[in-house]
Amino acid sequence: MIAVLVFPDFQLLDAAGPISVFEVAGRIARVPIPIKVVSATPGEVRSSSGVALTARSFKAAAGARTLLIAGGTGVDAAIESRPALSFIRAAARRGCRVASVCSGAYLLAEAGLLEGRRATTHWRRTGHFRTRYPNVRLEPDRIYVQDGGVWSSAGISAGIDLALALVAEDFGGEVARATARHLVVYHRRAGGQSQFSSLIELKAPTGRFSELLGWARAHLDRSLTVECLADQAGMSSRHFARAFVAETGMTPSKAIERLRIEVARQAVQSGGEAIECVARRTGFGDPERMRRAFIRAFGQPPQALRRLARAA
Repeated sequence: MIAVLVFPDFQLLDAAGPISVFEVAGRIARVPIPIKVVSATPGEVRSSSGVALTARSFKAAAGARTLLIAGGTGVDAAIESRPALSFIRAAARRGCRVASVCSGAYLLAEAGLLEGRRATTHWRRTGHFRTRYPNVRLEPDRIYVQDGGVWSSAGISAGIDLALALVAEDFGGEVARATARHLVVYHRRAGGQSQFSSLIELKAPTGRFSELLGWARAHLDRSLTVECLADQAGMSSRHFARAFVAETGMTPSKAIERLRIEVARQAVQSGGEAIECVARRTGFGDPERMRRAFIRAFGQPPQALRRLARAA
């Protein structure tokens, strides 16, 4: 049995996406998968969209093998629910596999299940999550993370990736692939694939550094030091570094590394260019340096991402 925990103002797709994956997988595997939606407030539980799901009490999920926790705008109130936190802790104690979608990771953390563990959540929540739960080893660029029997995933649609990974663990890769084909979704984005294009926020046309970042993207083979970037922006190095962090939320060196990773990832996944050539062209120079950057960002080296792209 799979239990899906929801609360008022949960994100509908956080629950509906994985539920659809499990339903289809059960039909393909010819092993019906009982799915029960549960809540601390049983009855009709309204999502943030206004669409409601009918939830049962926690007692209905007493024998669940997997507990999936939705996220959503209501999570800030949900983490104050003692019955919900007690239910999550009890499920983990009896060996239930526990997983979260999006900001559902807050419930896992509040219940104490992420202490010292690796986890991820929606990228918009990263700063706040780290401040609130400093002992969680947050990996914000991951689509989903498994640490023992505790799984977590990034924003909304990543719950489908997580559910497919759970299906693969339970029924094997072929059932997961057939489920993905049925749902017409990609099978499977690797857990370590970045949640979003590396500098999606920084490339906003209204940002004063957007033109600079566009220039940097076109000249990644150069040594893009703070001094170089400041000169291009017509600012002193000290003032530039402070202003850049204030506007973008990251240091210039981190932004350049992300640009390099993003461009290199696209080259690695979409073509047959030698890894060494990609490393030189994107400014990493040394392929080993690029490999380490990929592992930090995606949890996998360039060769592994290329193999996954070709298999897909």
